[in-house]
Amino acid sequence: MQARRRKQEGCPECPSDPASPAPYTPGNSALLGLIGSGISLSRTPAMHEAEAEALGLRCVCRLIDLARLGLGPEALPELLTAAERMGFTGLNITFPCKQTIIPLLDELSDEARALGAVNTVVLREGRRIGHNTDCSGFAEGFRRLLPDAPLGHVVQLGAGGAGSAVAEAMLTMGTARLSLFDMDPSRAASVAQALCGRHGAGRAEAGTDLTAAMAAADGLVHATPTGTAAHPGLPLPAELLHSRLWVAEVVYFPLETELLRAAHALGCRTAHGGGMAVFQAAHAFRLFTGIEPDAERMQAHFTALERSAGLG
Repeated sequence: MQARRRKQEGCPECPSDPASPAPYTPGNSALLGLIGSGISLSRTPAMHEAEAEALGLRCVCRLIDLARLGLGPEALPELLTAAERMGFTGLNITFPCKQTIIPLLDELSDEARALGAVNTVVLREGRRIGHNTDCSGFAEGFRRLLPDAPLGHVVQLGAGGAGSAVAEAMLTMGTARLSLFDMDPSRAASVAQALCGRHGAGRAEAGTDLTAAMAAADGLVHATPTGTAAHPGLPLPAELLHSRLWVAEVVYFPLETELLRAAHALGCRTAHGGGMAVFQAAHAFRLFTGIEPDAERMQAHFTALERSAGLG
């Protein structure tokens, strides 16, 4: 454990570029996994396997559902060791492990280190390299589903592993003022401080009055597990929504959450979580294999999966 912490903090013998992927060619095989809780409906494994097949690779992606196994994030050391011993190529990481996993890794990409969250771990030559593709994945999905959305003042719910990446994406895309709300106010304050350090003073803040912030907001970003099949419901009182808002989700199972249904009823422009799901997976696929996937093909496969499940 301590050895891995020393490498993560930047020891002289660690390579400076953790992003260089292993070269894969048609016929090669990849063994991947997804670790998280309540992930039985995740589309990531199917997207990885279908894209690999289209590219002439052999790929198996296993769900490692902590809830189904009766485990929590404390099982991560054992799971990582097991994945290494069984020859896994890499792992996708989701709630509630995106931050807990960091001390267990040898190295972080610059983006993962800045965000303090990891959703992709490449296992190579005995080393564990953490990346974050949530930020770029959310940004790509947002641009496609909400082009020209006003970004003057945005309210975001959730400042955890996914929330920190989504907040970074919002500021990178030009949000002038981001008000962060989290069940843990100190976490929102910490993320806001880090964002201001990278993007400029006053660009992000830990919100204190959700009612006032929502009344003045151009848009709402939801980045908590609320609304998933495992955590149904609305993440805020419905009466705080108004027709001037656009609303963006990170949740994608179900694709239309209770929040999006309430927003649609008011005439709000919306972006479902499918965009982030597809593009974070595409970027992770590239890190795992070194091959550029066809994101449009992955998008089409995701849509087909949703339709076949009656969720699209």
